[in-house]
Amino acid sequence: MIPLSIPKIEGNESKYVLDCLTTGWISSAGSYVTQFEEMVAEYAGAKYGVACMNGTVGLHIAQILLGVTADVHVIAPNITFIATLNAIKYTGAQPILIDVDADNWQMDLDLLEKYLQENTELKTSNNGTFSFDKSTGKRVRAIMPVHVLGNIGDMKRLLAIAEQYHLDIIEDSTEALGSTYDGKHAGTFGKIGVFSFNGNKIISTGGGGVIVTDDEEIAKRAKHLTTQAKVSAMDYIHDEIGYNYRLVNVLAAIGVAQMETFPETLKAKKKMDAFYREHLNGVGDIQFQEIPEGADPNCWLFTFSTSRMRELLDYLNQNGVQSRPFWMPMNQLAMFKDDIYINKNDVSASVYENSISIPSSAGITKEQLETVVRTIKEFYSK
Repeated sequence: MIPLSIPKIEGNESKYVLDCLTTGWISSAGSYVTQFEEMVAEYAGAKYGVACMNGTVGLHIAQILLGVTADVHVIAPNITFIATLNAIKYTGAQPILIDVDADNWQMDLDLLEKYLQENTELKTSNNGTFSFDKSTGKRVRAIMPVHVLGNIGDMKRLLAIAEQYHLDIIEDSTEALGSTYDGKHAGTFGKIGVFSFNGNKIISTGGGGVIVTDDEEIAKRAKHLTTQAKVSAMDYIHDEIGYNYRLVNVLAAIGVAQMETFPETLKAKKKMDAFYREHLNGVGDIQFQEIPEGADPNCWLFTFSTSRMRELLDYLNQNGVQSRPFWMPMNQLAMFKDDIYINKNDVSASVYENSISIPSSAGITKEQLETVVRTIKEFYSK
């Protein structure tokens, strides 16, 4: 079976993990944690990085840092991995779901702007000017764009919208290490960005995440909250509710090794993407995810749409090519069905019903790529 997306481990992973084991530094303290934070932040062009146990908790902490509470709304796209919405619900906030663009599958900015124009109002107090949803009376506190599959929408326009309506931006960049828009790295457009290093991501620590920001105070408090809000190196004194969200040294050691080889990994991903686009172009009714002007994605997980998705999905998996359907839209899940969903034609439903992800490992061989393409062509020739 050609796997869907597995880590490429060809560097110093074993060496650094062994160093942790032999020195005894395997838990939440150790030099590899700091090194990994610095490497990810530097690569992304951010001033500060704070490691955490996964991308989900990074998104949770990011919202706490920006004052998201139970009496506010957070805007998010309707097509995303469930972690985005779970993190919002952890704070008690109510999501506002925005349908996606039919071509690039990112948040539909026309719908976003229309919602803010027609369904919100600005109110000014001693604390400032903020947007409030007319129907609920709740403040619209933040927007969480998700760089779906490592692709990026029009961030320049999103920034302008967020500024006009006084919204903080928390970037769910969990799939987007290595992706840029107009030369600026994903995760650095808003106040806070979050990367994930789960087992299927472009690089992996098994489980892990990094919060990035240019704000020193935000970075310090992120570190504080993720380490149980402990204020003394010696005594067990804590000054607020904290979280055991730390990344352990042994996983950070894997991350350091993965970052050392990341430029080669990124090249391999882009080569894989180019191969599929060349050899699957015009096959059946396959349609590729559109790459917006200015976007340079990391090509994390190759996904395309076809009206025969379910048939193709079964055929590939039965013939040794591991494939998966796309994420179910958030509004179709029981936990979120009562949340506000802004849409015109429910593009999300169509994207879900027609999209399939195929093998995209960074270490995928040319022979495996050829096998995947050949198997897909065989399916459409029947």
